[in-house]
Amino acid sequence: MLTFPLMAEKECLGVVLALNKIGADTFTAEDVNLFHKYMNFAQVIAMQHYTAYMFNVESRRSQVLLWSASKVFEELTDIERQFHKALYTVRTYLLCERYSVGLLDMTKEKEFYDEWPVKLGDVEPYKGPKTPDGREIIFYKIIDYLLEGKEEIKVIPGPPADHWALVSGLPTYVAENGFICNMMNVAADDFFTFQKEAVDDSGFVIKNCLSLPIVNKKEEIVGIATFFNRKDGKPFDEHDEQITEALTQFLGWSVLNCDTYDRLNRMEYRKDIAQEMLLYQSRCTTAELQSILNTNEKFDSEPEDCDQKELYKLLRATCPPADNVNGENLYLFSFSDFPVSEFDLIKAGIRMFFELGVIEKFKVPAETLTRWMYTVRKGYRSITYHNWRHGFNVGHTMFCLLQTGRLRKYYSDLDAFAMVAAAFCHDIDHRGTNNLYQTKSSSPLAKLHGSSIMERHHLEYSKTLMAEESLNIFCNLQKRQFETVQHSFDVCIIATDLALYFKKRTMFQNIVNATEPMPDEKEAIAFISNNPTRKEIVMAMMMTGCDLSAITKPWEVQSKVALMVAAEFWEQGDLERNVLDQQPIPMMDRNCSEQLPKMQCGFIDFVCSFVYKEFSRFHKEIKPMFDGLNNNRAHWNEQAEVYNAKMKVIDEQKKKLEEDEARKAGGGGDGKSKTCTIC
Repeated sequence: MLTFPLMAEKECLGVVLALNKIGADTFTAEDVNLFHKYMNFAQVIAMQHYTAYMFNVESRRSQVLLWSASKVFEELTDIERQFHKALYTVRTYLLCERYSVGLLDMTKEKEFYDEWPVKLGDVEPYKGPKTPDGREIIFYKIIDYLLEGKEEIKVIPGPPADHWALVSGLPTYVAENGFICNMMNVAADDFFTFQKEAVDDSGFVIKNCLSLPIVNKKEEIVGIATFFNRKDGKPFDEHDEQITEALTQFLGWSVLNCDTYDRLNRMEYRKDIAQEMLLYQSRCTTAELQSILNTNEKFDSEPEDCDQKELYKLLRATCPPADNVNGENLYLFSFSDFPVSEFDLIKAGIRMFFELGVIEKFKVPAETLTRWMYTVRKGYRSITYHNWRHGFNVGHTMFCLLQTGRLRKYYSDLDAFAMVAAAFCHDIDHRGTNNLYQTKSSSPLAKLHGSSIMERHHLEYSKTLMAEESLNIFCNLQKRQFETVQHSFDVCIIATDLALYFKKRTMFQNIVNATEPMPDEKEAIAFISNNPTRKEIVMAMMMTGCDLSAITKPWEVQSKVALMVAAEFWEQGDLERNVLDQQPIPMMDRNCSEQLPKMQCGFIDFVCSFVYKEFSRFHKEIKPMFDGLNNNRAHWNEQAEVYNAKMKVIDEQKKKLEEDEARKAGGGGDGKSKTCTIC
């Protein structure tokens, strides 16, 4: 016998045997040399074939992964569709006559009512095989790819136990153990119950098969893929195993995409449900609507059954006149909300929209406007300062800047409508704590919004109201107009973040400097209104002026509001001290309450003074706000000086006491220190 191994590097491809030399008992040395020479050629031929085969294997592997990847990411909605798209696309590279994918039920725990029959003994408990993670092996769907003749795909929900791909028990065995099973000769196997004859009317007979688990990232078996009859008639080899294993691994990992998509959908559904629950609680009720728009009493009908012009007349008559809201005038910057009830502030807010002349122009339904205004009021929480009264005051100041301050000439009616509406909403659902506290406490809002945390929440809330048909006061606008309104809301509400104020004030000052020397009013109007960026900068600074406007009110109003603001700050300081275990800054520390006048002066000088000084330069009609600010600054300074004088006396007494203690410590009976005695 002569033998020769055919090698590919360190791998043996085969062995050539020469048996029983003819005419002699043994092979000679010359026979060996001749045999080796021929075998060297055979080695080259075998290597060429092996290289071509391996090229084909790698090509198939890469194509399988490439195409399955492209299809997997096309379909995220459903694991069945995802698997089907990927498996169908790569069918030409799998080189088998059929393959079948069984999807497993992922339920780990049964519903309690499904366990009752078992616990009562009416039904036998499940005693069949289970997956490695303890699930009952139930194939809820089988997808068969029949490729041996005319291509056909069959989807069988709830497949029977005698289905041709399941009847052998091989898929169940793989699901139970998580093994890869390569059955090279089905006819000779006696472990599984393969059908030895044709499995269906097509005459298909199983000769060999390869079955693999599809495992997700959690190492749970989600399905079983079984490939039948390699096309060249040979059994599946290790390279087929590697290709199909790469495919099933990729499919298993891709389940994460579907799971993530499903989780996102569920979160979206929960958000929609929570939003619906929230709106149900905060939306204006029918009774609340009738308390303002009393159509039942006036017309003996519901608002939707009334003529819109009649509703406008009724709503106008219900709302207080602009010059007498419980004795206060809406056209004055000095307007105080204290004499007005929160309910009457809702009516006053509606009155402002009528004064702007935007209700009839933009066909705002009277019922919708009333519902929106009432819902905005209910959207503000009952907290110390950032409540509905503050929201109303900011909306009122925006109205005053536009009308009394004559800034409306730079804006369209739609702009004015959006600006006042945004001002009313600017602090809706405020929690009484600032952005820094949200960040420190790692609140969900801080995790959701990276910057301008509370402002972005107020904006989202406002847009949620817009999305509700019964609350959308902009419902009759054209698409382009509605987009303009939404952008105005973005600018106005985000601009109330004081962190952005310092970025925009230089730009605003440049606009004021440019318009101040212009002799012609039309030139100044064109300079701003024809430039969208300048309009937005002025709009943003107007919102800052509105948000801080309490500092410009008459002293008897401002002093009360300042205490409310301080009280809310102190409440936050208490949270920082007790919940976050941090020492609050003096402004938030109720132990530093005596420093309030001094801090108010600093706030006016550092933040507020610039706003109203520049606005009074910009439009002389706004000077009353600057005058009010200076008057309040003088009052706060008086109190600060009293505090400083008190602190000076305390410091002097403390210093004197320390000196007396030092003398006593010196021990000199004559009142002189020991050091002086030595000297």
